[in-house]
Amino acid sequence: MKNSVKRNGKNCLLLFDNGNYTLGKGAGLFGNYIGEICFNTSITGYQEILTDPSYYNQIINFTFPHVGIVGTNIDDYESDKIYASGCIINNDLSEASNYRSKINLNSWLKSKKIGCITGLDTRVLTKQIRRSGVSKALIHYPKKGVFDSLKKLKLLLNSFPEMNGTDLASKVTTQNVYIWKEKQKYNFKGKEQKRKFIAVIDFGIKNNILNILNSFKYDVIVFPVSYPIKEILSMKPEGIFLSNGPGDPKATFKKYQENFNLIKTFSKPVFGICLGHQILSLIFNAQTEKMHHGHRGANHPIKNEKTKKVEITVQNHGFVVSKKKFPKTLKVTHSSLFDKTIAGIEVRNKPFFSVQYHPESSPGPQDSRYLFDQFFNLMNNA
Repeated sequence: MKNSVKRNGKNCLLLFDNGNYTLGKGAGLFGNYIGEICFNTSITGYQEILTDPSYYNQIINFTFPHVGIVGTNIDDYESDKIYASGCIINNDLSEASNYRSKINLNSWLKSKKIGCITGLDTRVLTKQIRRSGVSKALIHYPKKGVFDSLKKLKLLLNSFPEMNGTDLASKVTTQNVYIWKEKQKYNFKGKEQKRKFIAVIDFGIKNNILNILNSFKYDVIVFPVSYPIKEILSMKPEGIFLSNGPGDPKATFKKYQENFNLIKTFSKPVFGICLGHQILSLIFNAQTEKMHHGHRGANHPIKNEKTKKVEITVQNHGFVVSKKKFPKTLKVTHSSLFDKTIAGIEVRNKPFFSVQYHPESSPGPQDSRYLFDQFFNLMNNA
């Protein structure tokens, strides 16, 4: 590969941390993009997926071959930018053909300063990840079409931190407290909050979660991950929401453990999703562990242990609450039907509950939207 040029029109390289590589065609912006490679089985919603902060420091391998056909628009952002490091797509990017589209996917990726590699068999790559587990990878899309040496690329890839043991929530959390109203952020002007409100701890919150919370009769105030819980409790929220987010939950919990543990003293409802679910479990002495290849897609069946019903859910996580040394203070409420992992818990004798998956969907099925109503009803009756 040293000083090589394009090969049969291939101008982009995907390098794995075991030294293997494959060639494809680049799209988006020229550059190098490094992250933990994962796969997502959704057939819609690539704009929501790419802008989900939970994908920070990850390269997304889309199993669905046709990506780009609906273009991109102003409504389907889950945050204000792309948080994924890059993406891998089977076919060339489809031309936009949708009445909502404002800009095609290739131009959008360039505008957001993200690159991707196309022309790879993403389902073969998915089988590889399922077999060997997640790993670090690098997309190399050189501007002049001449690849850097493999030695140089390997050094660059090896310098990138492992996901295990890394707190990423601190990287994506809001820097300022704000009020979310009518799909927009508004400055929070002080602690004198006269209206009833929900306190959101932002580990990497998605916009659609905020939109659903805002549909209730309470104000929604979003706080950085480092914000003192003691001060939040002094403002007397009606409930606390622990959001989704990226990285190793143990690393984030360890960094803010003393602060997070004050949530135990709260008497009103607490609801956690994804990383928020893992943090709530850690607060009550559960353990978390890294998964072999994670759960990411919009077709994941879980079992509601209370109703015995099956729900089809949206999932995006590479860590899970462990069954080992599972504390008696917690009760399992939902389980994955793929691998029997814990998908939901509640705290005994407290109005606290959480799920590993994404009931807000966006994109995906809405079987589990009732969990937001459950949170709302608990707050009303507190």
